[in-house]
Amino acid sequence: MSTRQEKIENHITADPCANALGAQLEALRAGYARYTLEITEAMLNFHGITHGGVVFTLGDIAFAAASNSHGQMAVAQNVNITFLQASKVGTRLIAEASEVALNGPFGLYDIRVTDAVSGELIARSQATVYRKKTWFVEEMSE
Repeated sequence: MSTRQEKIENHITADPCANALGAQLEALRAGYARYTLEITEAMLNFHGITHGGVVFTLGDIAFAAASNSHGQMAVAQNVNITFLQASKVGTRLIAEASEVALNGPFGLYDIRVTDAVSGELIARSQATVYRKKTWFVEEMSE
């Protein structure tokens, strides 16, 4: 029988968008998630650098996982991003989302996308979720 944490992780790793993109979950715990993604030719823009939408999506995938890591349905309310550095084909990006605060139905998250080799900060986001009253893995189930 699966533990509650395994049920949450199984639910999160079934994300069709993350799977189609090739994003890999590396860590998941309450309020935190880390994903990695290797940039391919198909992820470039017309300047030959990683498309901003790909960087945003990777951060959003980590944000979704972190904010849903409690087993409670959480949906994005607001996300802002600042792009700081370009990346290219072959770059392995790491997206980490961390819970900063929970206040009733709202949660605030910090998201960082970095180059796995150099450690350079590629983008940084701050995001807010609305936590619904729906649990996809019941709060007390084991």
